[in-house]
This record gives sequence, structure tokens and C-alpha cells, in this order.
Amino acid sequence: MLVKLLKIIMLLGFSIFLFGHYLWLFANLPEKMGVTGIIIVAACCALGLALSLPTKIYLTMLLMQWEENAKQKLPEK
Repeated sequence: MLVKLLKIIMLLGFSIFLFGHYLWLFANLPEKMGVTGIIIVAACCALGLALSLPTKIYLTMLLMQWEENAKQKLPEK
């Protein structure tokens, strides 16, 4: 259940990051709103990265633990 929740948070973070990128490139928000637009785009990108990075690290640690358990179960030659 925890891994599923972390995956959802990671996807939400990636989506927010992509939304900030869309605002920057296609909606031209910084050109239309000036400094406020730049702050909005930067906040979207920063929040998206903040949400996605810790969950990726946690999932990587789970993968490393799974690999270690798989190595221990293999018979030695």
C-alpha cells in the first residue's frame, strides 16, 4: 500500500513538473505576466521535483533490498 501511495505521489509530482514546463514553453506565462509568471512556473517545477525525488529514492532502496534478498536465496557454487 505504501509503495502504491509513493508511486501516486511521484506521478503527481511529475505531472506538476510537466504542467510548469507547459506554462513556460507553450502558454508563455512569463512573457504575459512578467515576474509573477516566472515565479508561478518556477514554483510548479520546484514542487513537482520535490514531490517526485524522495519517492524515487525510496523505490530505489526497495529495489536494492529486493535484489539483496534474491542474491541470498541463490545457492552458492
